[in-house]
Amino acid sequence: MPFYHKLGSIPAKRHTQFRKPDGSLYYEQLFGAIGFDGMSTNSYHEQRPTMVKNIVKQYSVAPKIAKSNNIQSYRFHGFKVAPENDYLDSRKTILVNSDCAIILAAPKQLTQNYFYKNTDADELIFIHKGSGKLRTHLGNLDFKFGDYLLVPRGVIYKIDFNTSENRLFIVESRHPIYTPKRYRNWFGQMLEHAPFCERDMRRPQELETHNEIGDFLIKVKKQDDIIEMVYASHLFDVVGYDGYNYPYALSIHDFEPITGRIHQPPPVHQTFETNAFVVCSFVPRLYDYHPQSIPAPYNHSNIDSDEVLYYVAGDFMSRNNVEAGHISLHPAGIPHGPHPGATERSIGKTKTEELAVMVDTFKPLKVTEEAIKIADDTYYQSWL
Repeated sequence: MPFYHKLGSIPAKRHTQFRKPDGSLYYEQLFGAIGFDGMSTNSYHEQRPTMVKNIVKQYSVAPKIAKSNNIQSYRFHGFKVAPENDYLDSRKTILVNSDCAIILAAPKQLTQNYFYKNTDADELIFIHKGSGKLRTHLGNLDFKFGDYLLVPRGVIYKIDFNTSENRLFIVESRHPIYTPKRYRNWFGQMLEHAPFCERDMRRPQELETHNEIGDFLIKVKKQDDIIEMVYASHLFDVVGYDGYNYPYALSIHDFEPITGRIHQPPPVHQTFETNAFVVCSFVPRLYDYHPQSIPAPYNHSNIDSDEVLYYVAGDFMSRNNVEAGHISLHPAGIPHGPHPGATERSIGKTKTEELAVMVDTFKPLKVTEEAIKIADDTYYQSWL
């Protein structure tokens, strides 16, 4: 859960006169979620944030579904998604339900030449390859390998990449994304047993303010459509803001693993949560230290959730023939567990260097046509 943050210049009280050096008013905007009940930020703009000059076009980016009722386990080769110049064109939805979409992207373009806003979903962008700067109307964040970038819905942003080889794992959520509530006290502060804390969460410190009039293109995502709009003023014209609703970064390398004498269940790896799914981080850690322990996970039935695991680096000991960029889907309704030989290989091991991101959804995921293009259709037989 983000905490109070202030950046730039703001007046002493909300909803009061805040004047420029020439005596004219800055324009206040309440930027909030869940009506007036969720997290919000008050921002102050050089120009009115409402000046739409033209709506250029509107087109669908809804994913095409290949299997809407799926019971088959899959392995997807994520690095087979071909790089594309444009950031939005590069985003390929591979799994989706009414709560979230799981997306792979390999954008090559170093600088986005338009602004982008997702009005329906928070975006959790995991940086697998590449580095650069996330530029937003509420400040900028530098990013590199292993970073989660949490972009709340409605944030206007661009991404500048330092290199042309970039790999992103993105989760779009129609529910607000928070840190796990069991790691927070009733004030929202991270507790002592939490695997990360506020010190690890990087807030924007660089506010990019432009006071320009002209033609500024923004691509807005709404209900699986992209709507291209032209504004009369630069979208990054905020001189200051304060509140709780802003983008932030958290590195998977700052997640401190929780270990035990015997095998710990997946919730100890939980990093983010919503009402509809959770996101977990598997990081290098010591294995269980009971003298009879079996470090490999036990077989378990996915009765209530689909499990998606994105493999980032290292050797994921419970799976055979898994490489960086692979994605496994183990759907609800059937059991899954270690591959043949994995349990035996794990005995006596003292640590793992694996790095992976897991998404468990409480509603079934639909498999898209983009997923089928990169699917290993025989993976479900790999336990024989």
